[in-house]
Amino acid sequence: MINIQTIASSSKGNCYYISDGSTPLLLEAGVKYKEIQKALNFNTKDIAGCLITHEHGDHSKGIKDLLRVGKNVYMSQGTKETLQLENSRIKTVKAKKQFQIGTWTILPFEVEHDVSEPIGFLLKNKAGDKLLFATDTYYIRYKFKGLTHLLIECNYSIDILNENIATGRVHKGMKKRLIQSHFSLENVKEFLTVNDLSKVQEIHLLHLSDSNSDEARFKREVQELTGKLVFIA
Repeated sequence: MINIQTIASSSKGNCYYISDGSTPLLLEAGVKYKEIQKALNFNTKDIAGCLITHEHGDHSKGIKDLLRVGKNVYMSQGTKETLQLENSRIKTVKAKKQFQIGTWTILPFEVEHDVSEPIGFLLKNKAGDKLLFATDTYYIRYKFKGLTHLLIECNYSIDILNENIATGRVHKGMKKRLIQSHFSLENVKEFLTVNDLSKVQEIHLLHLSDSNSDEARFKREVQELTGKLVFIA
């Protein structure tokens, strides 16, 4: 049984808590540690580490806080170099090279974003849970079998974006960056269609755009497509 809690999920900051009952982890550190503490009722002592996908501030600005309180932080070499961090608790990981944190076996994989070395994570435990975490990517080149939980970005829908550009609500220059760096509803649905969802218990849609998304619609369309329990983070 996996416990998933969203601490923050937006362009202002991203941070998620997961636990399999034995090893609690943080996914991203895009908020201050005091916000993490407050969200978790100050039950942070047992957090075994934090996984970072890339260096943008809304995913990384709380890293120094975590290092200061003695938490290990895992990231790619490219992310570490860009953030210019040197600390014995920073652990560099490579795509397709799995590593262990407590009861979790974790496999990083490449994603597509406008940064130096972004990654996503596939986490599995001895109980048979398999959790996929992917955010800030416009495409996922891999297929996954036996997933039980998905935490996946669903940032915008192309029709909402186009309408916002047409009405002047969003600058047209934003379109190219969004399309080349974030996961759209349309791409999420395509990804879900080609993957094995037979064991999936929960789908969490992450990092929705403030202006180019529609929570109710995104939830409804993914639920109708998959027949699974869908949450908006």
